[in-house]
Amino acid sequence: MKKLFAAMIVLSLFALMIGCSAGGGEGKKVVVYSPHGKEIMSEVSKWFKDETGIDVAYLTMGGGELVDRIRAEKENPQADVIYGNPSSVFNQLKKEGLLSEFVPTWAEKIDPLFKDVDRKWYGTIQTPVVLFYNHDALSADKAPQDWFDLGDPKYKGQIIFRSTTSAASRATLSGLMDYFYQKGTLESEGWNFFKAMDSNVKKYVSDSSIMFQSLARQEGSISFWTLDGVIDNIEKNKMPFTIVRAKSGSPIITDGVAIINGAKHKDAAQKFVEFVGRADIQEKLANQFNRMPTHPDAMSKAPEWMKKFDYKPMNINWDNLAENQSEWIQYFEDNIRDSAKVDK
Repeated sequence: MKKLFAAMIVLSLFALMIGCSAGGGEGKKVVVYSPHGKEIMSEVSKWFKDETGIDVAYLTMGGGELVDRIRAEKENPQADVIYGNPSSVFNQLKKEGLLSEFVPTWAEKIDPLFKDVDRKWYGTIQTPVVLFYNHDALSADKAPQDWFDLGDPKYKGQIIFRSTTSAASRATLSGLMDYFYQKGTLESEGWNFFKAMDSNVKKYVSDSSIMFQSLARQEGSISFWTLDGVIDNIEKNKMPFTIVRAKSGSPIITDGVAIINGAKHKDAAQKFVEFVGRADIQEKLANQFNRMPTHPDAMSKAPEWMKKFDYKPMNINWDNLAENQSEWIQYFEDNIRDSAKVDK
């Protein structure tokens, strides 16, 4: 109840901010929903306003929560742009008629893997999701070597995950579900694995910073998250984490941007999409926030670790996720996950 009340206050203040921002004229502002977080969005908003004079009113929340909000606002969209979320989510939104077609000038430069064939969304960040562990709590020879080791009873009480309100968490878990789905064994082997994994989970937390802090305090020792987030906490916060090069590979999330169908500030929205996908902006995000670019010109100027990071992509059919993710996650939440382990 407290969280619901707090969320209502945040959304009310955001609505007031939108109404008051920049006088309300077309092209004078753009409203952006993003899971990227305040640190990134405040910088991107400043860069954009400095160049264009257009104010950015942004709302940051978990990716899943933002998507639910966009669906609820379908008849009267309050946002112009969604900046961030996996490609599977953008494909779902496209299927529901919630995205508008647009072709930025940089679209031709990026790999077809990072853009929609119907020109509804474009990837600006490629995000490997990696397993990692606290090497002060767990030695390398005892650490998991692959995702499917997480069901081993020896890890009972050692796993701390971000909850499924996170789009990255949903995409990763769904990617593992797709592994079994492609084999035709999700209903048997697959759900049995998730039951075993859930029995090893100590808690599901509501925020990635809480997850990292809990692991650093050795409340648990194993988790997964986006590569940039893990690197940030190793480099900036000096947390004792080691990344696992999983045998079956890493889910590679294409983190995208798109204009919402019915956007009230469409011209400004197009300018924003054009801006955030440019090579120079992707380069800034790579060097300041460890976000891996999709634009090859930006990657050539990215940090050395990023250019040299050798990861094996997990075999995920993202069309399967677009079609089935909501149903799979709902089943997981209702029938597999121990709700008592979810932070309220």
